[in-house]
Amino acid sequence: MRVQSRKQLQLRGAVLGGPQPLVCLPLMARNSETLLAQAEQLVVLRPDIIEWRADGYERVKELDHCQRLLLELRQRIGQIPLLVTCRMAEEGGLAPISAEHRRELCLAAIASGAIDLLDCELANPPAFLDSVRRAARAKGVPLLLSYHNFHHTPDEDAILAILRQAVAAGADVVKVAVMPRVPADVLTLLRATNRARVEEVHLPLVTISMGAMGLVSRLAGGLFGSDMTFAIGLEASAPGQIPIDDLRLAMALLYQTDRST
Repeated sequence: MRVQSRKQLQLRGAVLGGPQPLVCLPLMARNSETLLAQAEQLVVLRPDIIEWRADGYERVKELDHCQRLLLELRQRIGQIPLLVTCRMAEEGGLAPISAEHRRELCLAAIASGAIDLLDCELANPPAFLDSVRRAARAKGVPLLLSYHNFHHTPDEDAILAILRQAVAAGADVVKVAVMPRVPADVLTLLRATNRARVEEVHLPLVTISMGAMGLVSRLAGGLFGSDMTFAIGLEASAPGQIPIDDLRLAMALLYQTDRST
């Protein structure tokens, strides 16, 4: 049995940091009609969480429109938890969006009352993180602070330092996604994950080794302490994701549980 997080988050009907890692599916559409139609398709796949990647949305700078869209999206997905991300270009974002626009989008998403979790990069300016954290606390929206490295995998101590930095910055959930260059890099990520869960981080955490080489981390990361993994519903949001049915089959074997129900 995997080691659970000391602090767990209840996200509607899902528990982040609990007995099983959660499966998240991304929404990547550029326009509202496609986005809402795809949301209904994802619901059929029964993910634990749905993530809206707002950085790929063509009207992301229209805050009133985005708030209305989030309310409609909430109606379409029912009680499935909703994670909102507006990723910076430097860490894999789908379009160049200024820090100020990203901050305003985060604040609008929080104010909408429709979301359950918000992802912001740890690399954002302190003033950005402070204002988003205050707004999130006021509305009771948990904050996921993330770090993405598409070039290489830092060493084990560096990964742990990043996780500690996210905790110190006020995260409710911490995330690290890195790119392996050799198979040993995947082991580095998994060792850091296990150390974080057992010794260092008492919050829910998400760790991912990206690309084909890192696929095992998406399947088995939960055994080492990662609390969420990402799969393909309709589109991939990062290299190395696989279809949700394949992921569930592997997880059913690894975690000795039936993920088909």
